[in-house]
Amino acid sequence: MNTKRKVSMACKFLGKDLKSPLVLPAGVLGMTASSLLRVVECGAGMVTTKSFSLKPREGHKGPVIIEFKAGILNSMGISNPGITEGLQEIELFKEKSDTPLIVSVFGLNLNEFVELTNIVNDSRADFIELNLSCPNVFDEVTPFFTSIENMVKIVEAVKGISKKPVIVKLPPGNRIREIVQELEKVKVDAVSLINTLPGMVIDIKFAKPVLTNKFGGISGPAIKPLAIKLVYEVKEVTNLPTIGIGGVLTGEDAIEMMMAGAECVGIGAGIYYRGIEIFKKVNRGIKKFMRQNGYTNLGQIIGKAHNA
Repeated sequence: MNTKRKVSMACKFLGKDLKSPLVLPAGVLGMTASSLLRVVECGAGMVTTKSFSLKPREGHKGPVIIEFKAGILNSMGISNPGITEGLQEIELFKEKSDTPLIVSVFGLNLNEFVELTNIVNDSRADFIELNLSCPNVFDEVTPFFTSIENMVKIVEAVKGISKKPVIVKLPPGNRIREIVQELEKVKVDAVSLINTLPGMVIDIKFAKPVLTNKFGGISGPAIKPLAIKLVYEVKEVTNLPTIGIGGVLTGEDAIEMMMAGAECVGIGAGIYYRGIEIFKKVNRGIKKFMRQNGYTNLGQIIGKAHNA
């Protein structure tokens, strides 16, 4: 074992240079320039904003988050200040950092996604991510991921006008291969997965759901095995660049996600468990694993499980 072996954490995503494969995914700390900059300082190679809508959204009434034995359940309801204010924060971020930035957007229909894309076109964001898989808006709209046809129509429309590479945030589900193959036909540039799983926690003393919205999205360690499986399945049928998200807390978790096929690895709920310094900790863990196991660059790791 050579503990002094020189290893490189640098990688590329859709042509952009990243100092680390670690990414802040949508929905976590991505509301202000200062929070995004802090994540970069802690070691993230790329950051994603919260999902912005055309108009400000208050989200659901509290309580909106609860920890359970194997993870976290949240029902934020995509609270955000709206795309106009959100892009102002992106400009502030870009004035101080050249770190690649993904702006996530959420619309209630195809026309809203098109309008959001036109607005994002004039921003300094590097990529646009379409949040087509949020499980916390069942009361407003039937989730787009329930219909592959609807997902394809939205992506096709956005690709027709977007000046930015388009990423789609995918849901967990048995049809992941079919979804990816259909989106690839309409020229999606990359995918991120997985979004949270729908779930519920009941307070048995009061005999009622803990969350005011009743249902929420499950994240954290509980979903990692599923996330690994679905990232692996995506890489079985496509070479699309992939951001793997779900339950990553350690360097070993990140290595596992990359061996499944992810070029980049999202850390969201991990911030809850290990603090914002988790990016530094996971980066150190990745480097340690690489030195101990004879790897010098991430390209030797990404997708390696497919060769087993």
